[in-house]
Amino acid sequence: MSEPELLIVGAGPAGLAAAREAAQAGARVCLLDDNPLPGGQIWRGGPQRNRHPRAHAAFAALSRLGVDWRPGHRVVAAPKAGQLLVEHGSEAMLIRYRRLILAGGARERLLPFPGWTLPGVTGVGGLQALVKGGWPIEGRKVIVAGSGPLLLAAAWSLRKAGARVLMMLEQANQTAIRRFTRHLLGHPAKLLQAAMLKARLADVPYVTDGFVLSALGRDKLEGIRMLIGGDMRVQRCDYLACAFGLLPNAELAELLGCALDGETVAVDALQKTSVAGVYAAGEMTGIGGVDKAEVEGRIAALAALGRTEEALALFRRRVRSHRFAELLQETFALRSELMRLARADTVICRCEDVRMAELARFDDWREAKLQTRCGMGACQGRTCGPACQALFGWPRRGARPPLQPARLETLACDQES
Repeated sequence: MSEPELLIVGAGPAGLAAAREAAQAGARVCLLDDNPLPGGQIWRGGPQRNRHPRAHAAFAALSRLGVDWRPGHRVVAAPKAGQLLVEHGSEAMLIRYRRLILAGGARERLLPFPGWTLPGVTGVGGLQALVKGGWPIEGRKVIVAGSGPLLLAAAWSLRKAGARVLMMLEQANQTAIRRFTRHLLGHPAKLLQAAMLKARLADVPYVTDGFVLSALGRDKLEGIRMLIGGDMRVQRCDYLACAFGLLPNAELAELLGCALDGETVAVDALQKTSVAGVYAAGEMTGIGGVDKAEVEGRIAALAALGRTEEALALFRRRVRSHRFAELLQETFALRSELMRLARADTVICRCEDVRMAELARFDDWREAKLQTRCGMGACQGRTCGPACQALFGWPRRGARPPLQPARLETLACDQES
């Protein structure tokens, strides 16, 4: 067992900012992440791959300030207050903490449609991650679809890797996108970033008011059927990267008993959750990007260390980032047609191969899980759970240990604690 003064779970921008702030203040900080390198999803690959100056400054601070950095550590359970059960390779450990900051980030929101399980269909960030890991994409025809600013960033990263990006298909309509662009005048840095991406992708059609109806093919993806402005079209492609924004990773917060506000972790002005000694920052408290994540991480660290005045000094910066988060939510709100794409034979739970018709007869997640094994696979319901909420109106499924697939010896530690 170890007991840092401040334990941070998640090494994306929020967690890195919190660790840096706390370590600079002289606190003993332990930073956990289940990935082998820091950076989270946005700065994936750590300092070896990411060239962003903010990322490099955050990475450098880990060693310079003596942060106890523990990559490849997965939180499995929370046996008692002030303890986390963690697995690292073949080892299990209990980590005690005085204060805890949750900075688990977010994952892609995937919505089922016919053919979405075909090889060649991935999430938007999923295909980015594959390519960054060396997946060959050069010369392959790719369509990037779904919703949100991530479409532009993903299209550019795939283009740089040699992919032939045929189009970006955004489900929001042109009016919403124009309004979003006007509001970006109040966020000059983000406006410049968007303008640069658009310029680099000037020859790639950015199609609004459109979405994928189905993926076509037998053994692999061969093309897609899509609806654009009410007109149906078919387009051949090798890869479809499709996701509908981001979904906060709130499972650990739920397990600890933290109150939620819809899909996000509820926090007060100092990033405190409803559980004493537990704070949350970044995408877990609302999708808003790097600026929001970093400033919330800093506020959470200062508040956790009792440095309230210094935390208050950062409030104005946070207000600005929250305005951008609200703009994202308003602009890229999902249209109702996306919830009606799945057919009776569409697979909803990919891990356990459970189809729409098998789930439609149930009223809640627990009953469906008992009868069909929906959500009992490797992802532990992280994909099919939100999908079932959207498709059937089921209440949120809740979180139970283990949060991740774990070894029996690790689970035995939970019983012995």
